[in-house]
Amino acid sequence: QVQLVESGGGLVQAGDSLRLSCAASGRTFSSYSMGWFRQAPGKGREFVAMIRSTAGITYYADSVKGRFTISRDNAKNTVYLQMNSLKPGDTAVYYCGAVRGSRSATDSNDYDYWGQGTQVTVSS
Repeated sequence: QVQLVESGGGLVQAGDSLRLSCAASGRTFSSYSMGWFRQAPGKGREFVAMIRSTAGITYYADSVKGRFTISRDNAKNTVYLQMNSLKPGDTAVYYCGAVRGSRSATDSNDYDYWGQGTQVTVSS
């Protein structure tokens, strides 16, 4: 069992930056690939970024490529999402997910565990 707790969300203005964190419980964090998804009101859960458990290979949605950076610190059991040049369209609840193994999982159905989410609101 893995428990995930997101933090770092908030209200910012367009062009600002935020760093989200997702802290995981358990001693097997390094064996999980980790992803960030987001969900805006009335919309489905959308892939944002993920990082594989091995080699630090990353994947990004086209909408955030060049602005967001995902990283992980296995010693701290934490995955991060650095978000720069934020836009009002980035407003959503951001969720952290964990999937076993080294996978390129961009579908939310692939994930085994989820956090409770953290709200990010970007004003124009």
